[in-house]
Amino acid sequence: MTKLFISGHTGMVGGALVRRFQNEPGISLVLRSRKELDLTDQAAVHAFYAAEKPDAVIVAAGKVGGIHANSTYPAEFIHQNLAIATNCIHGAWKAGVQRLLFLGSSCIYPKLAPQPIREDHLLTSALEPTNEAYAIAKIAGVKMAEYYRKQYGVIYHSAMPTNMYGPGDNYHPQNSHVMPALIRRFHEAKVNGLAEVTAWGTGSPKREFMHADDLADACAFLLELEDPPDLVNVGCGTDVTIRELVELVASAVGYEGKIVWDTAQPDGTPRKLLDSSRLSGLGWRPKLHLKDGLAATYQAFLSELREGRARL
Repeated sequence: MTKLFISGHTGMVGGALVRRFQNEPGISLVLRSRKELDLTDQAAVHAFYAAEKPDAVIVAAGKVGGIHANSTYPAEFIHQNLAIATNCIHGAWKAGVQRLLFLGSSCIYPKLAPQPIREDHLLTSALEPTNEAYAIAKIAGVKMAEYYRKQYGVIYHSAMPTNMYGPGDNYHPQNSHVMPALIRRFHEAKVNGLAEVTAWGTGSPKREFMHADDLADACAFLLELEDPPDLVNVGCGTDVTIRELVELVASAVGYEGKIVWDTAQPDGTPRKLLDSSRLSGLGWRPKLHLKDGLAATYQAFLSELREGRARL
């Protein structure tokens, strides 16, 4: 029986990982909530590892948020995410854990990286200033896993997911990402009978989105590899314009009003697409289409609202 510790299991990605592994033969999950284990507390993390002795670890925990949150709280983002990465990785090595998968974010890549973004574009030019603090902490985790593998021979490696969505997302009006923000906005417009909804920019930028359940499946695939890459992108290889995304969300929610584009607002980066050919070359591809994933995510959001679990 393999004891697998999933850090951050109460978040969107962590929840998807629990769904993926909870019925997997030969896997025994080790889970701790933030109240039970503060991952920024080095002594607590080391004591946990010593007591539980997991065989494998997935580091899915982290302080996350959208542009507003990253710009407003950069000190908290760099401190907490650095602490989580160093405590989880060094603690695992100290406790004799041989297998660890560290989850990063596509924002670790340079702001002006060529499209689609390959793994070797890491650290080739400047980062996006608005989320630099978060990105630097995640880059440190990626490099830490790489160097522990190089020096100590443990199989510690990293996966870089594209933009994620799915059940258990954060729907906060200021601190959420674009997908959950749109779901909440259109849901409230539908419930309140609003005649129109305003979207920012021109709608021309393109973004890639993957359901959290697909990421969880990719993680299971990577953990089965005997010699995984140090760093691998996890995306679907296709993107949509923000205009297409807005229309897809409105359709999934069932909002039939007018969508007005405020072109005075900024568009942001024109395109952000990961090159996931390294992972597809190893034999893994996503299964969930964006339209189907959105419909399922909206139904999950409604359930979370009814049950008082929605992160608002």
